[in-house]
Amino acid sequence: MDLSIAAILAQDGITSGAIYALLALALVLVFSVTRVIFIPQGEFVAFGALTLAAMQSNRFPHSATLLVALGLCCFAYEVVGTLRSAERRHFAARGIAVAAVKFVLLPVALFMAARAMTGMALPLLAQVALALAIVIPMGPMVYRLAFQPLAEASTLVLLIVSVGVHFALIGLGLVMFGAEGSRTTPFSDARIEVGSLTISGQSLVIVAVSIILIVSLYLYFERTLSGKALRATAVNRLGARLVGIGTTQAGRLAFTLAAAMGALCGVLIAPLTTVYYDSGFLIGLKGFVGAIIGGLGSYPIAAAGAVLVGLLESYSSFWASALKEVIVFTLIIPVLLWRSLTSKHVEEEEE
Repeated sequence: MDLSIAAILAQDGITSGAIYALLALALVLVFSVTRVIFIPQGEFVAFGALTLAAMQSNRFPHSATLLVALGLCCFAYEVVGTLRSAERRHFAARGIAVAAVKFVLLPVALFMAARAMTGMALPLLAQVALALAIVIPMGPMVYRLAFQPLAEASTLVLLIVSVGVHFALIGLGLVMFGAEGSRTTPFSDARIEVGSLTISGQSLVIVAVSIILIVSLYLYFERTLSGKALRATAVNRLGARLVGIGTTQAGRLAFTLAAAMGALCGVLIAPLTTVYYDSGFLIGLKGFVGAIIGGLGSYPIAAAGAVLVGLLESYSSFWASALKEVIVFTLIIPVLLWRSLTSKHVEEEEE
């Protein structure tokens, strides 16, 4: 391996690592706030990429149909919960009206917009915006249907539910998008020559967007009230409830941010690699390795670990292409051993 090949592999590793870093941060956020190991994170990557690919192929994105179905299920859940709760019965009309707007009118409006724009030559940014608008609301809807009713359950129960949601979304992805993979139009076709190294504009877009999102998340958690509420919930869920922070709202917000980062990652990587309905699982799993390096609690270490995973994957593909996945996932073993030896066992808090 000469210097030029090493530089090319480093570029690929940093590009992949930037995507894994966003997914790792999303996984850490969801676990910190809700204690859910969010295995379906990768499905939002695939849904974002394939929704955009469908629009660019002048096909109707059936993820919009899934959004309407999830919205109707959430609306029915809200209506039943409102009518059953004595505390909320006095505000039933208002609560049902709000739920109708969030879970019925908004998904139907996005469905109609996607239907009307099918076949239209929209600008790339408009296509991306519509794809994100369709996929992101699925995050809080999945939380409302699958995880919110079990918010007080043990971490093991939440993990089992997460696995079930993962398989359900993979099956729905196959039905909606088919077994064939897709690619999308790159954000930039530019090529920058740095000596013997050629840097693609798409790689620069991925790294730049990742840095902007990471900085934005830092500012959000440090400077905004809702961000501080999320941090408080992550530190101590019971304490957050005692001071008036709604842990249910925090969970929905965490899932919304995770879905947004996942869908955006899918949109960013779709021009570089062919995405299939089940591709998101492997991508999300590599982000999970980065999150494990951070102990599912440290955002900076998780991001750094994810970049390490990207670099390790890139160089492994050169030295042992057939074993690159094995090498990447083997990284988790020494990390878990080290953490098991250096950290004290803490009983799960009772609420």
